Amino acid sequence: MADVLRASLLALASALLFGASTPASKALLGAFAPFQLAGLLYLGAALGVAPRVLTERGRTSRIDPVSRRRLFGAVVFGGTVGPVLLLFALQAAPAASVSLYLNLETAATAALGVALFRDHLGRRGWAGVAGIVGAGALLSSTSGSPGLRAGALAAAACLCWGLDNQLTSLLVGMSPARCTFWKGIVAGTVNLGLGACLDPLRAGPADLGAALGIGALSYGASIALYIAAARELGATRAQGIFASAPFLGAALSFALLGEPFGAAQTTALALLVPAVALLQLDRHAHRHSHVAIEHEHEHRHDDGHHLHEHAGFPPSALHSHPHRHEPLSHAHPHAPDLHHRHVHQEPPANPPSDRAIAADPPPLAPARS
Repeated sequence: MADVLRASLLALASALLFGASTPASKALLGAFAPFQLAGLLYLGAALGVAPRVLTERGRTSRIDPVSRRRLFGAVVFGGTVGPVLLLFALQAAPAASVSLYLNLETAATAALGVALFRDHLGRRGWAGVAGIVGAGALLSSTSGSPGLRAGALAAAACLCWGLDNQLTSLLVGMSPARCTFWKGIVAGTVNLGLGACLDPLRAGPADLGAALGIGALSYGASIALYIAAARELGATRAQGIFASAPFLGAALSFALLGEPFGAAQTTALALLVPAVALLQLDRHAHRHSHVAIEHEHEHRHDDGHHLHEHAGFPPSALHSHPHRHEPLSHAHPHAPDLHHRHVHQEPPANPPSDRAIAADPPPLAPARS
């Protein structure tokens, strides 16, 4: 329970930081083209976590080929493509509306988790997903052509981030800070380079510093906190808490940018709040089996799954090292974290081994925006 509370607070802090990025990015789009701003935000993210990465030198291991492929997918979809799509959406619509569109990331994370990553949703969860999608459709349909364009761009960005969320939640052997650092360096350099080629960079030092600072907090610290939470809660449940970010972004857009908040936004908000709550309240528990597996990730010894011992080491201390899990069968409420990516069949014809689950996920379907 303590681990769940800690992870939930990490996800909430991540949401608060990211929520502020939408109105802040809208304000900076006057000084930057979308590719340029996306690149600077993610370079700022890398700078924000760099001190933490430096303290980890010598205490981290090389990640395996499967995790490298997952990291590559997260960098491409979550770091390179998603932010640019969001900034183009911000050019087409008010920041308050785009902030509310971002709840589609929760729906995308859940749907992709069930379809591709052995996640599970009950009736409440699916009702929440339907409500979130319905609220996004309402916002788009009542805003005319610009709203439809912004909604499509925001939905495509959320699909990219949903895939990113699932991939990063399954990375092993790499800390959240290191994952964020490499995503920021690679994606930031690519987008800034593309932006400089397409349009000369004309922003002054103050705007450059603001973009890097927003990136350090709203992307760097936020992403690292989210990854840490998702590894404890699973990507879908962590995303349920992170879904508070769009509401904060909409409130800040209204308060700081003076944007209107009309009937469409109010109705969408009324749909989104219970929908997000339903997704978060979705519960899942059954008897399940773990077979032997060896991997590395941050863990504690008081969670019922990490039963190896360290002499003189407190069970509640968070640490990381290669470790082995022996076969274990038990029943408890669980989320689709690193240890609970199992298929759900009644009865299962051929129960998959955890070694198979730790390997490559099923082939990814092509994303459609």
